[in-house]
Amino acid sequence: MAPAVRAANILRTRNAKRLPGNPRLVQPMAIPVATGRVRTIPGGRNREMSNPTIIQGGMGAGVSNWRLARAVSRLGQMGVVSGTALDVILSRRLQDGDADGLMRHALSHFPHHEIAERVLQAHFRAGGRPDGQPYRGLPLLTHRPTRAQLELLVAANFVEVFLAKEGHPGVVGINFLQKIQLPTLPSLFGAMLAGVDYVLMGAGIPMAIPGILDRLARGEDVQMRLDVEASGPGDEIDCTFSPADLLGGTPTTLSRPKFLPIVSSNVLAITLARKASGRVDGFVVEGPTAGGHNAPPRGALNLNGRGEPVYGPRDIPDLAKFRDLGLPFWLAGSYATPGRLADALAEGAAGVQIGTAFAFCDESGIEPSIKARVLAGVRDATMEVFTDPLASPTGFPFKVAQVEGTLSDPDVFGNRRRLCDLGYLRRAYRKEDGNLGYRCPGEPEDIYVMKGGEREDTVGRKCVCNGLLATIGLAQTQSTGYVEPALLTAGDDLTQLGRFLGDGADHYSAAEVLKVVLSVPEPAAASC
Repeated sequence: MAPAVRAANILRTRNAKRLPGNPRLVQPMAIPVATGRVRTIPGGRNREMSNPTIIQGGMGAGVSNWRLARAVSRLGQMGVVSGTALDVILSRRLQDGDADGLMRHALSHFPHHEIAERVLQAHFRAGGRPDGQPYRGLPLLTHRPTRAQLELLVAANFVEVFLAKEGHPGVVGINFLQKIQLPTLPSLFGAMLAGVDYVLMGAGIPMAIPGILDRLARGEDVQMRLDVEASGPGDEIDCTFSPADLLGGTPTTLSRPKFLPIVSSNVLAITLARKASGRVDGFVVEGPTAGGHNAPPRGALNLNGRGEPVYGPRDIPDLAKFRDLGLPFWLAGSYATPGRLADALAEGAAGVQIGTAFAFCDESGIEPSIKARVLAGVRDATMEVFTDPLASPTGFPFKVAQVEGTLSDPDVFGNRRRLCDLGYLRRAYRKEDGNLGYRCPGEPEDIYVMKGGEREDTVGRKCVCNGLLATIGLAQTQSTGYVEPALLTAGDDLTQLGRFLGDGADHYSAAEVLKVVLSVPEPAAASC
């Protein structure tokens, strides 16, 4: 039987109808809402099975918020919250007055009330900030965080996961970046306190994370080697975290979430499966058309006529090697169509990860007016995505949606005064006096050079931290009155979001994304 036919048979359900306006798609009769019973979901999987067909991408900061993750999870798939910058996100939500009371509601369920009370006392502002007043800043993290920083990190990750999981039995994951190391250990613990089911991590090689999850589940102290520039042998520095010290006693054991590294090559997957510090439970295999950070092309960097990195045959993962590992894997990067889902299933994947389609749905954290402008551009066929080799301080290519008035606009970028007041993408380095310092290619050029950095590394760098927070409506107002502009990342599939907009519609829901993606494509005529 041909692969397309096999994949269509996997997706087909007995009670189906054709989608209006598209005779080649067959729609399952209903997408189930979790009610506590075992329910069959489109794709033939049920809630007792551990592997979802769809993983909703963990887009940060705050785009994949608890509302989006809960909506997807309630519909039988894996909702994922972004774990990036959750401490500052919770702080700013509280400083804005927590109008719906949900941050305080979640904190009331935090298992250690003294910590929750201290977080509220430090950050909650009844009635919110006066117009034009800056958010109160947070001290930048170091490898030795203060108790207040630890408490905020643990509480913030607990809040996001708790709200995503509340009121349904669905599966919820959290997504972190290996490149952002300083908040990782307390963030993992906070998510686990809330019962997170999966941890996903990309933008690096997360060899230590599986073993850290094992130890946190047992309530043990953990440590993680910090990447330090200009360090030599025997000069290692560890980030450490003690659940017992934070909670003032021996913590209870926790459920160990499954761990899914996000990789772009079978070589990295094989290395992680064989040499990671603990159990790896599967992989998300992400291609270069996915949004956010992309893995750099293998070999010498070549740019196309637009100035984007060129990916070639060496960048295509060998899926046979993934099948040989015997672990479930999901394919990511422009898979938000039933045909592409069918292709992934035919290749032996457990399903697909979808980001961009969910990023612009009703439930995502993107500020509504920005979302509306982007979808209007999609309808008008004026939207573009540029894979920028310079934008991210990480040095990884970063996909940037070209939206007027955001940091993708050269005038907006040129008028922004460079500063680094959030610091998530700073890199640790060893100073001449032997002490540890932190620098970011996105900070003021002279300061970066003074810290020993190369001036050429600062060219074209954008403040991803501030830009992403502005995208979700939490833009900092600087003391001068300047308001930080947004920075939108999206996959190449952004231009195709019209498939989710019905006739005359200007928005769509997470349920509509699942409805379209899980529809059954008519198989092409083929012989078995």
